[in-house]
Amino acid sequence: MFKRLMTAVAVSTTLLGAVTACSEAPTNSDPVPVTKPAAAQANIGINLNAMDSSIKPGDDFYNYANGNWQRETTIPADRASTGAFLVAFDATEKHKAALINELVNTQHPAGSDEARIADFYKAYTDTTTIDAVGMQPLAVDFARYAAISNVSELSQVLGSNLRADVDPLNATHYATENLFGLFVTQGLATPGEVLPYLLQGGLGLPEREYYLSNDPKMVQIRQQYQQYIQQLLTLAGVEQAAEKAARIFSLETKIAQAHVTRAESEDFTKASVVWSRADFSSKAPGIDWDAFFSAAHLDSFNRFDAYHAGAIPALSELVANEPLQNWQDWLVFHQINSHTDVLPTKLDDAHFAFYGTTLSGTPEQRSRDKRALSALDNYLGNAVGKDYVERYFPASAKAKVSDMVANIINAFHDRVAALDWMAPSTKQEALAKVKSLVVGVGYPDTWPDYSSYQVSATNAYANEVAGEQYRYAQQLAKIGKPQDKHEWWMIPQIVNAVNLPVQNALNFPAGILQQPFFDAKADDAYNYGAIGAVIGHEISHSFDNNGAAFDSTGAMRNWWTKADFARFAEQGEALAAQFDTYAPFDDLHVNGKLTLGENIADVAGLAAALDAYHASLNGQPAPVIDGYTGDQRFFIGFAQTWATKMRDAALRQRIATDGHAPGMYRALTVRNLDAWYEAFDVKPGDKLYLAPEQRVKVW
Repeated sequence: MFKRLMTAVAVSTTLLGAVTACSEAPTNSDPVPVTKPAAAQANIGINLNAMDSSIKPGDDFYNYANGNWQRETTIPADRASTGAFLVAFDATEKHKAALINELVNTQHPAGSDEARIADFYKAYTDTTTIDAVGMQPLAVDFARYAAISNVSELSQVLGSNLRADVDPLNATHYATENLFGLFVTQGLATPGEVLPYLLQGGLGLPEREYYLSNDPKMVQIRQQYQQYIQQLLTLAGVEQAAEKAARIFSLETKIAQAHVTRAESEDFTKASVVWSRADFSSKAPGIDWDAFFSAAHLDSFNRFDAYHAGAIPALSELVANEPLQNWQDWLVFHQINSHTDVLPTKLDDAHFAFYGTTLSGTPEQRSRDKRALSALDNYLGNAVGKDYVERYFPASAKAKVSDMVANIINAFHDRVAALDWMAPSTKQEALAKVKSLVVGVGYPDTWPDYSSYQVSATNAYANEVAGEQYRYAQQLAKIGKPQDKHEWWMIPQIVNAVNLPVQNALNFPAGILQQPFFDAKADDAYNYGAIGAVIGHEISHSFDNNGAAFDSTGAMRNWWTKADFARFAEQGEALAAQFDTYAPFDDLHVNGKLTLGENIADVAGLAAALDAYHASLNGQPAPVIDGYTGDQRFFIGFAQTWATKMRDAALRQRIATDGHAPGMYRALTVRNLDAWYEAFDVKPGDKLYLAPEQRVKVW
């Protein structure tokens, strides 16, 4: 999910990339016609068959660009949504399937990454063995939990279960089923110092509001979740499942009450608290912190970013005051729940029925072979990625996208330099931040070393646990060392992009550098409107409501004058109010404040991409292709990358928990650019019209 473009492959939307052409030129006053020419025309890039030219662009630009696609597209049975991201994801998946099939059927040297990939895949897809061994792989973990007899031993177990499974800065990923999650990078308040971050966790539902909201749908989900806990324990052979499910749910409700809100989680100023080792014992008594940190291999470190400092004391108090039996039951459930994909099929199916169908509305589980490819991405992603880019990401694509990135950074620089409302001191800092951006295109310069990761060809559960431990050790090794501004936080084959605020860096993985986001043979207007807007979006995250709090070194500090920030905040409030008006359901609208960072990045990024496209013309007029002007192709290309169909349950979950607005509303970013009004002759009285003073302009 760009800075977070969207959240990994929660990023699902579709554009269907077939190219057709149009023979009739549009006029400024009429909808753009869509007819097929007698002969092939230039590669326009946009999908004309997806459009519905009977719709007036100024009334409903999203359906003007995507209306036929919206009517004709069916969400796959194994998906909660579909769209342009899924098109690119499916293309990547086919490439990975071919790659993995070859690796699995070839002999490799012992200890090589290729052998690890092949063995992981074999174990994961061998459901016959997984079913036959049953719950045996968890016996050691269950014994650890049963042996807990006091708070110190509970603290030791909680520390030993800590994993590097959250990322609040780069992926807005806050959830972990462990009581706490670990993240490692430069501290928010410690420039140049790499720290371990400690985040709240411990929930099986997506976030605290699922436990605390009085909304009838949330109440129903809570009832279904408690039933699911009992079902999973029963299927796993755990005795007294009903009583234990009630205790687990009661404990999780108390954990949720201890959590800070999602809005607070996104407020970096509240998350920059640095605690010493001693602070945990004095400020958050309850947990035996010596036992916890020793088991977590963190006892040699003295400084931590207490990211959820408001929640840690209450969670620690629960460890001391809740009955040990409740914690033991909770540990057993989450050990099962977080690994059902490598446990017997009946548990795996129950997990999907709740998380896939009940929470997201997806009717069918994905096939095992495809899920194995996703699991490989999770645990051996860069090993797969290295082979993937060698086969499927040509140097020419890397070069072309790198040029586009440079052009859009230059355009953003020029936009900042031309601002008339910003004080010289603020502008100087902003320009320094633009100039010092570190950009990675396609894949990292250096690849991780997986030699310490032992992979079995027969034990899928052990492979997952070992993969979690490998990742954890990899992250611990960074603490106290100089920050690597070139560190990648995404694997090359993911269909996404990211802004890294404390590195002042951008990653554009190879997975998104393909159709329908990028086509090296297509018209520049399309590419700048599609992948160019993605590039601009990520650059702009350095200056959204959160990114603007970081300077060019990645340090979080206030480099704004009071008047400048007030002007910036005013525009943010206007944009939040604009998105609050978008309501897919009578009882639910988009949360403009929650999605503000992404929406700011969309507005500023689209404007910079348009400037870069204009600059690429070198003073020449844009060609008219199939009757479309350059700016029309640019805006249509942008809107088509946000073509989105979601199941109602998934859409509700997205709005409740995700910092990204649904794609059909992100496409309406165009309302804030004057050039869109000129391109499609949008006038007062049109439904999407905003008066010039109402159009949000940031950067």
